[in-house]
Amino acid sequence: MAAAAFWGFFAAGSLLLGAALALWRSWSMRTIGLVMAFGTGVLFSSVAFDLVEDALDTGGGRPTTAGIALGAVTYFVGDTVVSRRGAANRKSALPGGGSTDADEDGNPAAIVLGAVLDGIPESVAIGISLLEGGHIGGVFVAAVFLSNIPEAMSASAGLSKEGRSARRIFRLWAVVVAASTLASVAGYALLDGTSVDTIAFLSAFAAGAVLTMLASTMVPEAARQGGPVSGLVTSGGFLLAVMLDYVT
Repeated sequence: MAAAAFWGFFAAGSLLLGAALALWRSWSMRTIGLVMAFGTGVLFSSVAFDLVEDALDTGGGRPTTAGIALGAVTYFVGDTVVSRRGAANRKSALPGGGSTDADEDGNPAAIVLGAVLDGIPESVAIGISLLEGGHIGGVFVAAVFLSNIPEAMSASAGLSKEGRSARRIFRLWAVVVAASTLASVAGYALLDGTSVDTIAFLSAFAAGAVLTMLASTMVPEAARQGGPVSGLVTSGGFLLAVMLDYVT
């Protein structure tokens, strides 16, 4: 359980690093977008070769298919709810996410809910991975760590431009880090002793949620901020993760 807490905190803790980088100096939107694109590629690869592959090996096609489908739908519903509450553009570096809609104008509470929604599937997956053999998937943790940095940089820059204080911004991310750490512990503690089919289903559930999050939030924002070359950078991140997974 201590290991689950440590790795969950480590992966989510990069949100604080991203916020610090955003508040330390101004970064171009293109730079933030390209870092986001690279992290997206790494996370795509890790989902495919860590979560989905492990779920197939552990439980087979039925729980894996059901888990991915239900995870995707669950994230979609949750994202729709928090987006309507003001978190639709939570990964944007523009004030209010660049939205002209007053209901989407950088609502801090909604941004926290959105970030928690984004981070919980990743954190639960970290806890579950410890059940499958007592070791954590280093590439997956690295992917989550890396993808969190541009997310926090982008949202923190937008909040700062709206006049939010640094203390308040860090407090928002601290809440997300705490929730993600607890989710990682829960993924380990509450599922210890469950069947391999259940673990496979939940790994796939996390995979479906993360994939939907990437496609609906990170990919569009990376392309908008990073420009056409973001596709190449995403592929580079994917390739690097494949190579790291292969050599380890």
